[in-house]
Amino acid sequence: MHKGVKIALDPSPVQIVLLRKHAGTARFVYNHLLAYIQEEYDKGNKVSTNFYQLRKHWNSVKAEAAPWWNECSKEAASYGCESLSRAFANFFEGRKSGREVGYPRFKSKNRCRPAFAYTTGSFGAIEDDPYGLKFPKIGRIHTFENVHHRLKGAKVTRMTITEEGGRWYASLTAEADFFKLAKETRQKVGVDLGVRQLAVLSDGTVYENPKHLARSERKLKREQKSLSRKQRGSNRYDRQRRKVNRLHARIRHQREDRIHKMTTDMTEKYDEIVIEDLYVKGMVRNHRLAKAISDAGFGKLRQQLEYKCAQRGRKLTVIKRFEPTSKKCSHCGHVKTKLALSERTYICEACGMVMDRDLNAAINILAAGSASEAENGRGEDVRPSLSADLCEASTRQSLELSLATGHEN
Repeated sequence: MHKGVKIALDPSPVQIVLLRKHAGTARFVYNHLLAYIQEEYDKGNKVSTNFYQLRKHWNSVKAEAAPWWNECSKEAASYGCESLSRAFANFFEGRKSGREVGYPRFKSKNRCRPAFAYTTGSFGAIEDDPYGLKFPKIGRIHTFENVHHRLKGAKVTRMTITEEGGRWYASLTAEADFFKLAKETRQKVGVDLGVRQLAVLSDGTVYENPKHLARSERKLKREQKSLSRKQRGSNRYDRQRRKVNRLHARIRHQREDRIHKMTTDMTEKYDEIVIEDLYVKGMVRNHRLAKAISDAGFGKLRQQLEYKCAQRGRKLTVIKRFEPTSKKCSHCGHVKTKLALSERTYICEACGMVMDRDLNAAINILAAGSASEAENGRGEDVRPSLSADLCEASTRQSLELSLATGHEN
């Protein structure tokens, strides 16, 4: 296994110019090779999009196409070849599997994110310098974090440099031989993801949704309105565009920080975590909820749970997408034919159970994840039962919520 470590850089103004020059080289190579491939296709010639073939062609034409090629590290040009090869591989694979993957497009200087990578040579951590990274053709760049503490002596095999919101970052791919298994807790939990609460667990734990985009939407609207009044291509337009990008980056980092803390807490407390296979792409087609669902970050949450469970030796179970977890009663198994999204309290017509909708769904998710191994002597599924205190508290909370909603209406 490998682990990714993202570290914020603190480059000098001269180093920023060099970083942008390397990223510009990667973009130039990408666009040059894409134009070459399209030209050959138009002539009816077959061209290989393999990374090594693209790099071989670039080495044969770089003296004529880019006389300044030796001013930057060769790794920047290799990253452009790698990006184009990966883009074509995704395009061809998408056509075979039926996924919607567009044909590779040219990268604009003003629209694409500056990036390049080092994969060979001497780069990365410096032995006697915990707050510095080595960049070939650029030199040592100061970092805001202790690199040795983050890596714990692991060997760096790749270093990708990107610019996000006006700040430069180095993403280090390190050999993950320092992972330690978490202490066994013998606890299992079902997780129901939502917009009102970011996650509700089957044991009653609730992770609130901070709604970072909604909280910053007023300021974002003001800055975007100011951007629309600037003349495109002017210096003021570029300054305002960078300001909007910084605000978007801040919202994204806040969201990722919240999800990181939540997933770390889950993987430390529970041995097995059961979640749903949510179809996020279809969920965002609901234009009334698309913004809230995107702000919640369901895809990022699942991604972090997958690799953190693997790192800590936890088990992650994903149940089928079409399980009626919200419509099913966690007490008697009765399934409702219809359940409106506005009904936040689940009331079972069969047994009369009253419970918070999300908590009921989380219990059903846990039961669905344990169904294959939790069977009684008669071959029936065993459903985990709530404690009396939790059931009573949930019922009281749901009734109070229903009364409050009724008075408001």
